[in-house]
Amino acid sequence: MLLDESESQLVLVDYQERLMPVIFEAALVLENARRLAKIARLMDVPVWGTEQNPSRLGANDAELRALCAKTLSKMHFSAAEEGLGEWLRPPSKPQQGGNARSLPKHLQKPQQPASERNTIVIAGCEAHVCLLQTALDLLEDEFDVWVVTDACSSRTERNRDAAFDRLAGAGAELVTTEMVAFEWLRSCEHPDFKEMLALVK
Repeated sequence: MLLDESESQLVLVDYQERLMPVIFEAALVLENARRLAKIARLMDVPVWGTEQNPSRLGANDAELRALCAKTLSKMHFSAAEEGLGEWLRPPSKPQQGGNARSLPKHLQKPQQPASERNTIVIAGCEAHVCLLQTALDLLEDEFDVWVVTDACSSRTERNRDAAFDRLAGAGAELVTTEMVAFEWLRSCEHPDFKEMLALVK
């Protein structure tokens, strides 16, 4: 099974200014997160961010934050506990009732349901805490979860790897930034191929 950009959303968890200096391989992880966000924007994939207790840990990296449609401030470790699911799967709008001036029902256009994007591509810090708990809750909420391993980390390599083991066991797919990019593209004939190539090189 390959990723489909038309069914995907990207969630970037807690790349915060006071947290990143203690994260294992922080520079590489942050660069891959920025790359993912730019690729998603290029492909019209929605990008969401989260920040854990920003009054203590600061805001997300400014460049990354600017690439997100919205950023969720949270106190729970799992962003799903604080409303992320409603952003990812908004409730359908109720059908508007008619009035005396509206067209008869048989002449009205049927309301198009919002296209569902149930594939969540997710990356973040710390992998064994906020990323893990958010991803497990999204799996429980019946999203397909793909964890971008080279854009995730923790303070220690051991904690990061333990998170990956647990997520894989729970049913998440483990991928890399380039895997996401080329699966969203599918072909070198895609109109965004050259721009995408410049981002991944």
